[in-house]
Amino acid sequence: MTAQRGKDLLLKVDIDGLGAFATVAGLRARSLAFNARSVDVTDADSVGEWRELLAGAGVKSASLSGSGIFKDATSDETIRGYFFDSIIRDWQVVVPDFGIVQGAFQITSLEYAASHDDEVRFDLALESAGALIFAGA
Repeated sequence: MTAQRGKDLLLKVDIDGLGAFATVAGLRARSLAFNARSVDVTDADSVGEWRELLAGAGVKSASLSGSGIFKDATSDETIRGYFFDSIIRDWQVVVPDFGIVQGAFQITSLEYAASHDDEVRFDLALESAGALIFAGA
């Protein structure tokens, strides 16, 4: 993947539960991390006492975080509602020249901050809540 503009990485949410995705916020910083927990099957017979891992086992997860400003009051209300009601929705992360990661996420953190001479900003964290799919660009 060649260098890309950070602003081109988009975060979208299924706003109606039927697959209608919309960008809900102007994110200024965002991060997507994939994780895979391993299963250690090392025992007394492991060669040279080296750790052994069980292939194809463990738990996969993804974490998504972002900060920025809401594009309108409706977007703010939607995200707040999802957080306070613990709603799990499908989200899309659009990475230019890479593809789209899509799947169920739950908002696990929502923070608001502002200084007296600036706009209100938010920080958002999401955790995967099911299998994710990837569609290449």
